[in-house]
Amino acid sequence: MLDVEKLGWDANTVGERDHRLLKVPSIKLRSARLGRNGDAVYCVDLRIRRPNADEYLSNTQLHSLEHFLLEGLHRQLPANFVSVGIMGCQTGYYLVFLNEGRAAKICSVLENILTDMQSATAVPYARIEQCGNYKNHSLELSQQVAREVLAARSTWLKVT
Repeated sequence: MLDVEKLGWDANTVGERDHRLLKVPSIKLRSARLGRNGDAVYCVDLRIRRPNADEYLSNTQLHSLEHFLLEGLHRQLPANFVSVGIMGCQTGYYLVFLNEGRAAKICSVLENILTDMQSATAVPYARIEQCGNYKNHSLELSQQVAREVLAARSTWLKVT
């Protein structure tokens, strides 16, 4: 059994929560699973926009920020990063990690990625040979979202 509180998460916010109560931006542990061989898989909910409040991320914002998250998480957590998935509701991302579930570590890495984005000159993996919709990117829009999320850094773990 995983002790999520030792990892820095509020056990009362793990799992599915009433979307009407979620604060944004926020980072919460959605699930934690132990495998047969002792490995742990963590799914983290990075919520950027308030659900059901007409505050959705545009497809371009979602797409470009996804590319930054993909590149940054691969670079900063190469042994632990598994996947980034866009939420279909256009309010954030699911981040999946192997054997890394510490809230402080994940928040620190996300802060680094969002900070590094401010000096980026291009969206990563946005060339025709790397992206299936390479024309749908905006460095400026993704940097704006990153600044909004960074401005609320002190409350990221206050989910509800």
